[in-house]
Amino acid sequence: MKRVLFILIALLITTASASAGDNTLTDQEKKDGWLLLFDGQTTKGWMTIKEEPLPGRHVQDGSLNPHPCNYMLIHEKVWENYKLSLDFKISPKCNSGIFVRTFPLMPRPGKDVGFNGIEIAIDDTKTAGFHDTGAIYDLVNPTKNAMKPAGEWNHIVITSDRNVLSVELNGEAVSRMNLDEWPEPNKRADGTAHKFDVAYKDHPRKGYLGMQDHGSDCWYKNIKLLPLK
Repeated sequence: MKRVLFILIALLITTASASAGDNTLTDQEKKDGWLLLFDGQTTKGWMTIKEEPLPGRHVQDGSLNPHPCNYMLIHEKVWENYKLSLDFKISPKCNSGIFVRTFPLMPRPGKDVGFNGIEIAIDDTKTAGFHDTGAIYDLVNPTKNAMKPAGEWNHIVITSDRNVLSVELNGEAVSRMNLDEWPEPNKRADGTAHKFDVAYKDHPRKGYLGMQDHGSDCWYKNIKLLPLK
């Protein structure tokens, strides 16, 4: 009986070390080089688009909620070549997004700072168009809308690796963009028009990460980044 109890305790210890709660890294993630960008309790490491400290009100129940802020909240570091992994949950009729490669933070005259980055769309919809969840906003539509209903947690992985951006949503690959195939402003790789006066072949391949506020509550947690060599 004692031996069985010992084995059960050992299994519990092993399981606890192999898994992690919200906003923590497992031992394996630490070994693999993952970095935790949000501690679940404070806004440490995050700022406004004006590079000012982020108010503590954006931390809600172990999650970051960008609403309300001035367009997006920003992680303080510039990143290049990485995997970004996080969980998100939206409110009904939500409109939000995850920005990558936002550089610089100073908007161009007449444009918002979103034109300086690339957005992965997050919206309360059921379709799979250029503005639906998993899309590379207005540039690449997802192969399907793999998002769970409002109020449920979703898992997303965004890979930003040199000329390629790709998105996995709830374990499914949904969008991919080879920036080398986008040499002209306002024109997609297939020749159709989009809203951005940017030649993405020449877009910076490094930049800030941002969580967009577009007037709706949206919660982000387990924000982890793996730098790629």
